Amino acid sequence: MYEGVSFVPLTWTDMLYLAPEFLLAAVFIVLVLLDLLLPKRITRQTIGWLTLAGIAASLLLVLLRMLDMNEGGVSSEAIRLLANSYRIDDFASLLKIVFLTGTGLIVLLALGSIRDDEAITDRAEYYYMLLPALIGAMMMTSSGNLVTLYIGLELLSLTSYVLVGMRRKSGLSAEAAFKYVVTGGISSAMILFGMSYLYGITGSVDLGSIAAALPDALVDFKALAYVGFFFMIAGFGIKIAAAPFHAWAPDVYQGAPTPISAFLAVIAKGAALAAVFRIFYSTLLMLQDENAIVSKDIWLALLVLAAAAMLVGATAALRQKNTKRLLALSGVANAGYMLVPIGISLSVVHSSNFSEFIYYLIAYLFMTIGAFAVVSTVSRSSGNEELKSFAGMYYRAPWTAAAMVVFVLSLSGLPVSGGFFGKLFILLGAANAKAYWLVGVIVLSSVISYYFYFGFVRQMFMRSGSEQGEIRVKAETGIVIWACAAATLALGLFPGPVMEWINAIFSLQSDLMINN
Repeated sequence: MYEGVSFVPLTWTDMLYLAPEFLLAAVFIVLVLLDLLLPKRITRQTIGWLTLAGIAASLLLVLLRMLDMNEGGVSSEAIRLLANSYRIDDFASLLKIVFLTGTGLIVLLALGSIRDDEAITDRAEYYYMLLPALIGAMMMTSSGNLVTLYIGLELLSLTSYVLVGMRRKSGLSAEAAFKYVVTGGISSAMILFGMSYLYGITGSVDLGSIAAALPDALVDFKALAYVGFFFMIAGFGIKIAAAPFHAWAPDVYQGAPTPISAFLAVIAKGAALAAVFRIFYSTLLMLQDENAIVSKDIWLALLVLAAAAMLVGATAALRQKNTKRLLALSGVANAGYMLVPIGISLSVVHSSNFSEFIYYLIAYLFMTIGAFAVVSTVSRSSGNEELKSFAGMYYRAPWTAAAMVVFVLSLSGLPVSGGFFGKLFILLGAANAKAYWLVGVIVLSSVISYYFYFGFVRQMFMRSGSEQGEIRVKAETGIVIWACAAATLALGLFPGPVMEWINAIFSLQSDLMINN
């Protein structure tokens, strides 16, 4: 059984390793003080730009650390802090780069949209409250310990509850915040309950110690292990909005400010998927012989959840006329796609799970944030978020319509786009693992999704919008739209170099297999 570890204090060197997270925390405290001390007319946009600068500085620190750890093209061992409770490795660094980039784009989108949203009263908070949520997501990627991971999860969740209810003059926003608090609380309770069972049978909260103790624990406590893992699957299923745990998503996305909806769709979902990846691969991959049936059952449960998410998300979106609810259900289906590389596990013929997962996450980030940026622009111009507000958009804003076509092609998985190759890599991975039933589900859900994704194209190019005025795109929003469109096309044109770069950096043994 686990005998515990003595307290290991942080050294100054350790503090340098944690510089990206500490920098965001320092910027958050400074911005709170500025919000209190400076006149409101000065602070609103200034705090937004300072938030963006803090995120950019943190991103630079993560990049420098990753380059240092991979100097000469050779990946070094993970840096372990606080008795392996916190890890600096390439798995965490790659995901932190994704989350920092996505949050930076979301802050820029907020700078372009917040001025016209009269329902938001505390506009400075709208920016800097993203920072603790981002810190929570970064903690989840680096955690080597269930307690540390749960702290990061709660930091992300609690801050997200506030952000969803930021439109205080809107009844929809209040309803969305209430639903998100209730479902988020249930999710956190289920995850914590599952973690408690793993601790109970192994005597440890450290992922490496759990992996070492689990084979012996399964001799007497196999049923309890199933309970622990399945409760965590259900809890994280709510966090990533995978069917049948997705009912909250359309209402919350519709009521939240549009940039916050994008944050939930990309950053919060990605952080939860990263936690699933870290926990399950660290603890289950080494199970062998008679214990291997346990890991096979859990991988199968993840694949069933993925299939349900793909099919339910695609079919439920067919009836939607509200664009944010439609993108929420699109996110349900995409959660299913990203669960596939996790659920098919490793085999002799398939070991590129992480590169498939993060490639699609990167593509999903750009196409989803870009789509939300276009929705924000169109809804501000038309006064509503219905699909019909896109009518005649080609004549009112032809370049923005062209960018939306790029995002639609990528979301639906058609060439040449990042989404196409992301789905293709996942599909080929499932085929290599001989999960042919899953290949069929991926193809079927993609075909179904063509109908509702091309509802945007139908409205933009085949409907008249002559009664509506010209669509004006704010400079900040325009930067987000075209940066996302360019990145989506670049991922579609050069998928090979991106995958090769990820594979060159990431090492399963040093970055994901946590040993004591």
